[in-house]
Amino acid sequence: MVREMTTKGPVSERNLDGYGAPLIEWTRVRDRLEQGLTQVPGTGGPDRHTCWLATVAPDGKPHVMPLGVLWIDGALYFNSGAGTRKARNLARNPDCVLTIATHEFDLVVEGPAKKVTDDAMLRRIVEAYRAQGWEPTLRDGTLYGPYSAPSAGPPPWDVYEVRPATVFALGTAEPYGATRYRF
Repeated sequence: MVREMTTKGPVSERNLDGYGAPLIEWTRVRDRLEQGLTQVPGTGGPDRHTCWLATVAPDGKPHVMPLGVLWIDGALYFNSGAGTRKARNLARNPDCVLTIATHEFDLVVEGPAKKVTDDAMLRRIVEAYRAQGWEPTLRDGTLYGPYSAPSAGPPPWDVYEVRPATVFALGTAEPYGATRYRF
């Protein structure tokens, strides 16, 4: 069973910084995620929010691809065509890692990915994408549109949710620091 992340935050926090920097408060990380993670140049670190998804290939090797993510109600969402390597990897092993570069932190989010099938949640995700300037449509539980990220493959696109099990925040601005959160 995947634990639901709540506004209460993590069940544990650990300062990993070896240089005396303070614990990075979860509320700072959560507040930054709630601002959104657009791919528009000039909006994140170093010049835009760079997000990467790591999955495990059938031969055990890592597979990493860039993608766009949404943060909604304590979870990260992304889309992918069923025929892509990442989708096939997730069907076999849902454990994955998302990394996100922002001006304030580099974030590493570990957790299982699951396909979103709830129609109401899919509509929320479509609206969130539209607010960022992408105009997908929802049909039969999948997204369609004239384009998506090259790594998403051709439509239709499934939507995946990653509820963090562990998050690492590595400060990239004062007061720096490194903190691990478990949920």
